[in-house]
Amino acid sequence: MKKLILVSMIAVFALFGLSAPARATMAEPAPDFDNPRKVVVSLSEKDEKRVNAVLNNVMNIQKAYGADNVKLAVVAYGPGIWSILKDSPVRSRVESMLLYEIEFIACGNTLDAIHKTEADMIDGVSWTRAGLVEIVERRLSGWVDLKP
Repeated sequence: MKKLILVSMIAVFALFGLSAPARATMAEPAPDFDNPRKVVVSLSEKDEKRVNAVLNNVMNIQKAYGADNVKLAVVAYGPGIWSILKDSPVRSRVESMLLYEIEFIACGNTLDAIHKTEADMIDGVSWTRAGLVEIVERRLSGWVDLKP
């Protein structure tokens, strides 16, 4: 009897598609090449595990939308600035993500505070005078800002 109930429940779940993974409902208009989602992500931590978690989140966002349907920018400031420096333990990940057209931006104020210059940054990383201002201005321009 228990086996019959179990088989019946599985059949009901399969019939209604409940065994399929849940997906986020896309807001209208749905993102596409001409109207991509724009997401700016804060990176302000130095802990390697946390930085990798943030980078994983960024890649998951790109995977969910598709590379052509989302623009992603990561702004590194404060302790997070180490992640975009040439001697960073996550350098290869950042370089790989740059190849996927994920933008990395360094805070110039933080670079000045730790006596680093553009020459110390991973090739392909850009910089702005103030990282938090960059996030504010992008938000005011329609970007969604996240601090995972």
